Amino acid sequence: MKIIKFKEKKKYKYDRKVEIKNLILKISIGLHDFEKKKKQRVRFNIVISTNSNIKPDKNNLSSIVNYEDAINKITSVTNEKHHELLEDLAENIFDIIFESKIVKKVNIKLEKLDIIENTESVGIEVSKIKDE
Repeated sequence: MKIIKFKEKKKYKYDRKVEIKNLILKISIGLHDFEKKKKQRVRFNIVISTNSNIKPDKNNLSSIVNYEDAINKITSVTNEKHHELLEDLAENIFDIIFESKIVKKVNIKLEKLDIIENTESVGIEVSKIKDE
């Protein structure tokens, strides 16, 4: 007689994300000389996907992404130096966010709000996924 073991089915499948919406910072960014002299408004929209197998635990804050901490680090990196390209700034933000071991994917949208007349904004959107 052969014994068959059934895999235990999980009751739920999670997709856990942390979102930072419409963070607007005045930063030094751009290639042009006039952009290097005056800070400009940039809108940040960031979606951070985390390891859904890790259950959030209030006694273990490494089980979550602290959005306040992420915003403070983003603010700090934007104040450290002039960034010539939004793409470079995005890469610096990826580095900061991926320091957390539970982060699996990050989507960043950066928009300059005041640089081109007759537009609400211009910018970039980039996603990065951590290799398993």
